[in-house]
Amino acid sequence: MNFPIHTSWRYIFSKKSTNAIHIISGVTVFGIAVGTAALILVLSVFNGFEDLLGELFGYFNPEIKIELKEGKFFQVDTAKLAQIKAIKGIKEVSVTIEEVAFFEYDGNQDFGTIKGVDDNFAHINHIDSTIVDGDYTLHQDGQNFLVLGYGLASKLSLAGIDPFKSVNIYMPVDKKRSSIGKPFRSRFAVPSGIFQIQDEVDMQYAISNLNFVRDLLKLPNKASAIEIGLADQVYPSAVKPALKQVLGDAFTYKDRYQQNEAFFKIMKLERWMFFAIISLAMVLVAFNMIGSLWMTVLEKKSDVAVLRSIGLEDKGVFSIFFFQGLFLLAIGIALGFVLALIIYYIHTTYGILSIPEGFAVDRFPMTLRWVDFPVVAVTVFIIGSIAAFIPARKAMGILPTDL
Repeated sequence: MNFPIHTSWRYIFSKKSTNAIHIISGVTVFGIAVGTAALILVLSVFNGFEDLLGELFGYFNPEIKIELKEGKFFQVDTAKLAQIKAIKGIKEVSVTIEEVAFFEYDGNQDFGTIKGVDDNFAHINHIDSTIVDGDYTLHQDGQNFLVLGYGLASKLSLAGIDPFKSVNIYMPVDKKRSSIGKPFRSRFAVPSGIFQIQDEVDMQYAISNLNFVRDLLKLPNKASAIEIGLADQVYPSAVKPALKQVLGDAFTYKDRYQQNEAFFKIMKLERWMFFAIISLAMVLVAFNMIGSLWMTVLEKKSDVAVLRSIGLEDKGVFSIFFFQGLFLLAIGIALGFVLALIIYYIHTTYGILSIPEGFAVDRFPMTLRWVDFPVVAVTVFIIGSIAAFIPARKAMGILPTDL
């Protein structure tokens, strides 16, 4: 074994003149372990929230959403729809149309977005599984029904499903296309259910059948989006080129991340901000390492002077104490990984970190991603290496005359 490495390893466990050095070294390793575990767990919590919100958005947003780059509504070409359905990997295709509308129910009024969907819409995202009151019915026996988001229903004071009360929906009249004197066109639909997914969706949307909303907008055979559901193990990137070949460059082809890009970017920013804050806390732990190594340098000063007198050069002296710091780092990082795995297992099994009622889950979601482990290890290693460098560099100043 290389002499500096062998010597530095022995210095970690060798008997010291005072127990304080062992205590400080132990505190250093413990601090590194706790900091490493904290970094892993923070990343795991943000991974969990990202997966949870991605799943919740998946109950409303399709795997691919096709919209015009310029303009809002486009003519539905049934021949091109057939070509899209024939693309390998595409499981379902839904035509939708949406617009901002004014809602009135039992004297309560508010703005929201009315979305008209066809029968395939629920097959793409399983929104029918998010119904918390009533059921997912959009049309039946010539009657138009409305499924509202929980937040929008609350704003309209729609506390429960009443089949004898209807929601009036108002849409501004385009004066260029209509000679009617009224500024609004109105239709009514009976509320059939309330869904609850995520606040941003729940506060804004009400869903009805496609023909009803087209009639409200006076836009027959028009759509604002084509929504795509993919087969299992098929990724959007594998299908987008074929979609673009059918529809051309006039459309955008957004996956679920791109549909909520701003939201997920903010989450990623928060994730790395918390990571940076805990990494700064690791700098405080690094001061313990500096103190521990410097006390070892003072403890072994006579040994180093002897080694100097028999020919050990500056590089060798530096390596002894620098490698000692790296060994302390390695032990701390390994213990931190073990501690993180133990806490992760306990939490996912017993739910030690609970969330107050009213949230979609009752405990903090956690998802371990193995790619986080090397990221954390490198971060802690860089901070610790800088801390180990300082006392190792000072140790080079010990001379044979210091005996």
